[in-house]
Amino acid sequence: MLEIVDLCSSYGEAQVLASASMHVAEGEIVALLGRNGMGKTSLVRSVMGLGSPHVTSGTIRMDGDVLGGLRSYQVSAKGIGYVPQGRRLFASLTVLEHLQMLDRGLPGGWTVLRVFDAFPRLKERKHHRGNQLSGGERQMLAIGRALMTGPRILLMDEPTEGLAPVAVENVEAILMALRSEGIGILLVEQNLYSAMAVADRVYILETGQVVWEGVPATLMANPDVLQRYLGIN
Repeated sequence: MLEIVDLCSSYGEAQVLASASMHVAEGEIVALLGRNGMGKTSLVRSVMGLGSPHVTSGTIRMDGDVLGGLRSYQVSAKGIGYVPQGRRLFASLTVLEHLQMLDRGLPGGWTVLRVFDAFPRLKERKHHRGNQLSGGERQMLAIGRALMTGPRILLMDEPTEGLAPVAVENVEAILMALRSEGIGILLVEQNLYSAMAVADRVYILETGQVVWEGVPATLMANPDVLQRYLGIN
């Protein structure tokens, strides 16, 4: 579904991605790991066509369609959803309003009622504003909002950041439920053990390049890779 080939991106003259290549298939969770500042967020922002960083070369395809040069709303229309780091909710809008503004009424698509079925806690909080939600509730809403665009691939940037352990477990359960529905997920994550609990495959970025790829079991059995690229002893 999603294919990234030799992607290079930069902020001005500072290159942040250097020939990064990876792919995400239908119903697959792919974890993207690496220390802070290695280019993980820059990669998902490049895929979404957010303009910063600027893609200088390489190819991004969704189901064979080249996404280069498309604006973010056009990328979304190709079937790619985005859950940004920090959730980026509107403090003054209610849960219901966050979802309603993206309700396209597409047959078979995600609706407000379907999101509430998937996240009963959001239904209970539907009249609460963004700044009245707990961290876990905000993350549920950020995911629900992305699902309203009808994605087949979800780009998720640090979904467990700042969450209590029980909320992290809830997010993991949500990811596995989405995978069972055939949604592919590219998961940027600093929480190694949470990522390993759900991922089918793993890529590690170091200074904007893919330096390791494989499956979770192989990674966890390789202390040299864990220490060298992730700083885990």
